[in-house]
This record gives sequence, C-alpha cells and structure tokens, in this order.
Amino acid sequence: MLVRNKKTFSIGVFFAITFLVVLALIFSPVFNGKNGLVFSDDMFNKLSKGSSYFIPKVAKSVEKVNGKALSVNIKLDKAEDVENIAKLFTTAGATVETRDVQLKIHGDLGVILSSALKDADSMYNNDGKAVVDRYGYDEKTAMKNWWGALSKVDKELKKEKLIAEAKVVSDVVKKALEPAYNFYQIDANKVADHAGMM
Repeated sequence: MLVRNKKTFSIGVFFAITFLVVLALIFSPVFNGKNGLVFSDDMFNKLSKGSSYFIPKVAKSVEKVNGKALSVNIKLDKAEDVENIAKLFTTAGATVETRDVQLKIHGDLGVILSSALKDADSMYNNDGKAVVDRYGYDEKTAMKNWWGALSKVDKELKKEKLIAEAKVVSDVVKKALEPAYNFYQIDANKVADHAGMM
C-alpha cells in the first residue's frame, strides 16, 4: 500500500478506529444491560412521558362543561365493542341505548369526561389495575374504547356546532387519553434530572 502523507493517513486511521470502538460500544450491552440504541430509546420515552402530563390542565377545562347535557348518537366500527364502550359511559353516570353498532348517549358531559380523565390518570401512573377494576376488562382496550368513542362524540358535537364542547372533548382525547395510552408502563423522568446527559 502506498502512503503519500503519513500524518494524514495516521489521523484517518485513528478516527476510523475511534469510530469502530464507539460503534461497538453503542451495540454492546454496557448501559445497564442494554445496548446504546435501546438505552437511548428508553431514556427518550421516559423524558417524553415526564413532559407530557397535561391531565391537571385538561381537568380545569373539563370543569367548564360540568352540568352541560350531552345527547349524541355515535356509530361504532365493530359490534363487539358496543357492550364495553356502553359500560364506560354508564359507569360515568350516563344512560346508553344500544342498537346494532349505534349508541345513543345521554349524560353530563363534564362527568363523562372526568371519568375518562380518571382512567387516563390511572394509566399515566401505570395503574392499569384500577381501570380493570372499574370496567372488568383489559385496561388498554378500555383506553382505546374511550379514545374511539370520544373521537366520535367530538365529531358529532362539531356537526351540532357545539365547538366549545367539542374542543374540550378533543383536549381530553389528545392531551390525556393518547399520552396515557402511549406511555403506559413507562416510568416518567424529568429532563432536569438528566441534564448532564443532554
């Protein structure tokens, strides 16, 4: 092999070896038994969860719709979901009439949304058992059911030009139910606690 400039070649070899060593470390289980990619993904999820707790803020907006009557008809996608989704609303004090995949829901919008927030808070705090105890079926399925049903309620409220109420429902779905479901069984960490890593 012909090397014209030994200094440049040596620097290149040094950086190539350094890169390979760092790459080997990233793919080795040296971070609490995890490789670098798994560790960083896990840490990112924990930090994301730590900055995604909006439930108290959403609860304040739900207070504005306490006492507001909700009367909507929603059409579900699957017949097998009817009973479990009806149970969410009846547990929240609403009356539900079912016919095929149609649900006719009557109740206090604030109470219904507070019930969904209670479940979201349990899930955010990794207490799925509390949700199972309330409804008698899988906690993640309950959260999916809340998400699906309230998304349909949101659309119906918009059709009825009840924009303020629809906004509150949308906030419950996007800022409470979604993060609670997505970050379930992940421990929350604050960015400030890991500032050195950033």
